[in-house]
Amino acid sequence: MIDLSVFPIINACLNASSAVLLGTGYYLVKQRRLQAHKRFMIAALVTSALFLVSYLTYHWELTQTGRTITRFQGQGIWRQLYFAILGTHTILAAVIVPLVLITVTRALRGKFDLHRAIARWTFPIWMYVSITGVVIYLMLYQIFAP
Repeated sequence: MIDLSVFPIINACLNASSAVLLGTGYYLVKQRRLQAHKRFMIAALVTSALFLVSYLTYHWELTQTGRTITRFQGQGIWRQLYFAILGTHTILAAVIVPLVLITVTRALRGKFDLHRAIARWTFPIWMYVSITGVVIYLMLYQIFAP
């Protein structure tokens, strides 16, 4: 049996790692260090893919074992803020998957004008999803933990 209690912190660490790798990749492309940019962005893609596998495994195991997800315990404005972040995070997490795949495919095919055009949208959304994933973890499991 899998110890499900480790998944939230693993997922938060993967999200945080993705954010750092994305930020570094962005910095590197602005410095015109294109090979280093490529390596960091591929690392961000791998880290995000590992997050997705871990997240889906966690929720699959929860449903298979009959366990429920952790409920947010905060009240008042904190509750409203949490659900606003969660809602935008969830919607943009669904949007980001095809955007990342298109952005990466264009880069790997050498279609850099098209890559840059979509990367202007992909980068901030991907960064937002990565950062808010960590914020959601902190609010759910640390700040307002049951």
